Amino acid sequence: MRPYILEETNWRAVQDQAYQVAVLPWGATEAHNYHMPYGTDNYQVEYVAAESAAKAWGQGGRPVVLPGIHYGVNTGQLDVPFCMNMLPSTQLAILKDIVDVLQRHGVHKLIILNGHGGNDFKSMIRELSISFPQVFVCWVNWYRAVNWSSYFEDPGDHAGEMETSAVLHIAPHLVRPLQEAGPGKARKYKPKALREGWAVAQREWTKVTADTGVGNPYPATAEKGKKYLDACIEALAEFYCELGSTPRNDLYTD
Repeated sequence: MRPYILEETNWRAVQDQAYQVAVLPWGATEAHNYHMPYGTDNYQVEYVAAESAAKAWGQGGRPVVLPGIHYGVNTGQLDVPFCMNMLPSTQLAILKDIVDVLQRHGVHKLIILNGHGGNDFKSMIRELSISFPQVFVCWVNWYRAVNWSSYFEDPGDHAGEMETSAVLHIAPHLVRPLQEAGPGKARKYKPKALREGWAVAQREWTKVTADTGVGNPYPATAEKGKKYLDACIEALAEFYCELGSTPRNDLYTD
């Protein structure tokens, strides 16, 4: 039993714990090229959540990892079979219910640990701050905890070198031989503003990529994945401890 994983612990243990911060892993279920599982985002975010909570716990922090959400915003992939979509309005409704429970039981800090690029919680956090002013809610893209360029030649955007390396370390039995993978070649927008990123739109996935991947997976290795994941876990554990030990009413400094 890991006392920082809510699904594994029990009422007797929970009653004796003063959890400082809740961590909610949020992924997605979607195609990841030909070689990666549909649950790639979930395997990654839940592994990182558990390992970072374990490290924080060992350092005296008291995070609790909530059961993960396996459905993300995939409105641009609705024509890809079984890319499971959850609308942002549904995500907000789920978050309101979760934050209500946390507030009732004295946990006043929530980290949404995001593992899917299509999820965007910024506007939801703003709304939650009005409905639940006593609970501090923030959002972390776990995969941005460290600089990709320190670990990968060409990280890619989706099922490329970074994600493939991570899953080769986390769940190698679920990764097909890399020679079966597509090249992950992606088309770009014609309008300059969209290419440069200062104009934003939703990508229509099957018009962007033939194999659902965006990024070259072939240089991926489990060793690269481990180094990268370990660095992310270290950074997240430090954040859990720092946020958890900082009073809710004293989060700002000069």
